[in-house]
Amino acid sequence: MRNLKSRRERTTGHYQIMSESNNNAACTVDQNGAVPGEPVKKDENLRRGNWGNQIEFVLTSVGYAVGLGNVWRFPYLCYRNGGGAFMFPYFIMLVFCGIPLFFLELSFGQFASLGCLGVWKVSPMFKGVGYGMMVVSTYIGIYYNVVICIAFYYFFMSMTNLLPWTYCNNPWNTPDCSGVVATSRPNSSLANVTEMLNRTKRTSPSEEYWRNYVLNISDDIGNFGEVRLPILGCLAVSWVVVFLCLIRGVKSSGKVVYFTATFPYVVLTILFVRGITLEGAVNGIKYYLTPQWQMILDAKVWGDAASQIFYSLGCAWGGLITMASYNKFHNNCYRDSIIISITNCATSVYAGFVIFSILGFMAHHLGVEVSAVADHGPGLAFVAYPEALTLLPISPLWSLLFFFMLILLGLGTQFCLLETLVTAIVDEIGTDWIIKHKTLVTLGVAIVGFLLGVPLTTQAGIYWLLLMDNYAASFSLVIISCIMCICIMYVYGHRNYFKDVEMMLGFPPPFFFRMCWRFISPVIITFILIFTVIQYKPITYNEYIYPGWSLVIGFCMALSSVICIPLYALYKIATSDGSTFLERLKSAVTPHWSWGPALPEHRVGRYSPCSPLGTPGPDSSMEAHSLKEELKEEEKEKQDEISLTIHGSNGSMHSSPLPTA
Repeated sequence: MRNLKSRRERTTGHYQIMSESNNNAACTVDQNGAVPGEPVKKDENLRRGNWGNQIEFVLTSVGYAVGLGNVWRFPYLCYRNGGGAFMFPYFIMLVFCGIPLFFLELSFGQFASLGCLGVWKVSPMFKGVGYGMMVVSTYIGIYYNVVICIAFYYFFMSMTNLLPWTYCNNPWNTPDCSGVVATSRPNSSLANVTEMLNRTKRTSPSEEYWRNYVLNISDDIGNFGEVRLPILGCLAVSWVVVFLCLIRGVKSSGKVVYFTATFPYVVLTILFVRGITLEGAVNGIKYYLTPQWQMILDAKVWGDAASQIFYSLGCAWGGLITMASYNKFHNNCYRDSIIISITNCATSVYAGFVIFSILGFMAHHLGVEVSAVADHGPGLAFVAYPEALTLLPISPLWSLLFFFMLILLGLGTQFCLLETLVTAIVDEIGTDWIIKHKTLVTLGVAIVGFLLGVPLTTQAGIYWLLLMDNYAASFSLVIISCIMCICIMYVYGHRNYFKDVEMMLGFPPPFFFRMCWRFISPVIITFILIFTVIQYKPITYNEYIYPGWSLVIGFCMALSSVICIPLYALYKIATSDGSTFLERLKSAVTPHWSWGPALPEHRVGRYSPCSPLGTPGPDSSMEAHSLKEELKEEEKEKQDEISLTIHGSNGSMHSSPLPTA
């Protein structure tokens, strides 16, 4: 009797704890993502870890989404596609595609607390989507850090009294070089600018510094030449910085982003205040904003707007899923997705004011139209803008600020790219040893990334960098994102996913987002894909036309991420249980038994151990199984007790049923 009572108390107490946890899980969440009534603990997921607080997550996600593209791509697209008129399709695409997809990926990773590979327990056949995301993040991580290292190089070269790309009297300059400021002779005047403008061919000192000195560029993509040792050294510095900031995973990167995600806005503001005070700045801003409403009817404008939103937010890279996986289970990722998406797009618009105020000043100084100096990509960051900086008083100071901003913008994205790969590897292996030694995995990925980036520091490196930028993460991202939407909404089931989100957040996804996930966003994604194919043009770099064999390599890079999806699907179907193809297919798309919240206290409702979805598999913890066995044993002893017990004076035996989970 005493043993029975003791066992019953233990069981009842266990169920009461589970019941209290279930009730608490349904409560409204607090600011830090902790459930009211639960003991506050530093990490909700002790084994995997969490963000120190939600500010770290938001800043990291902002740093991930806000990158170099906000500075060197958006202003140019806005100018090329109708100025202020481009804002209209841009914000339409943000509302109907950008924010919904951002929310989808954040909620997906947060619900399962897994990276871009582990989350596909939702439908194991589609795990190839996760591998595709890893491939994309690998490509981007390799060349993105090379861009950062070049920014490091320019930053170091700006630590001088005179910027080295100011004049044309250097060993690397050609007879065609003409500076926008006076020559190095003390008594020179700006009158020779007129002579420079009358030349049929003019190259700026900043362009020749970029091509002939920094890159020492070769004549062909196949002619690698020598490794540019200064660039190689800066690449090593860049990877060391990234590794040190990620040495403790999100615990260390979450602290670093307080600076890397916020200081670029300080620099942008300083440059903006300086820019609008320059003569001609207003003309540059007018070129940037003046609406050309007739261009709204051009499908190309809408295609560029959709593509910019899609690529700028970082959808389908795997980084959003990874970053959200370190959130606490009840964090309001709906709120975060709106804040981060709007911040990203507002930063693009703000950067446009900064860039075009300077370019307007440069155009006024040269007596040309802004279109003559407007550029994008490396041409804006390392040619046009450095040239404009030479016109400013105390030009080395502004150069230091500009390239320091580029470094911080790049590092914010690079942190998440590396963490995406590391998290996917650690989650996939999943052993205690690999989790404990995650730092070694981070170091290994950093070393491999550095070695793969070495070819991009050769004399042909810029050709390969642009090839990767244009092909490695182009239409493949669109395909990956579209398949992810289809899998979650139509294979796993939109009703199931809406219930998951409601269980996690305490409220279902708003009606607008449900419609976007099911219909609107997939249609827009399909539109982007079709438009990308229609407007395809072979890549060029200035006058250099890429040879056919290099374009084949580019397409192979693009397809290498997409091909993961059908290959893994075929493998999963072939290895799944079932005697017929349909049975194997059904087994391959059925959620894995472990799909759901990572922590036992969050596995409530249909994810509880007593639910069919919560039925433990062979590798699950034995807690639920042991509890069931204990209950069976107790029930048996109870029956034996009843048969042997002498009834009380009223001839009955009172007992209260055990509480249910």
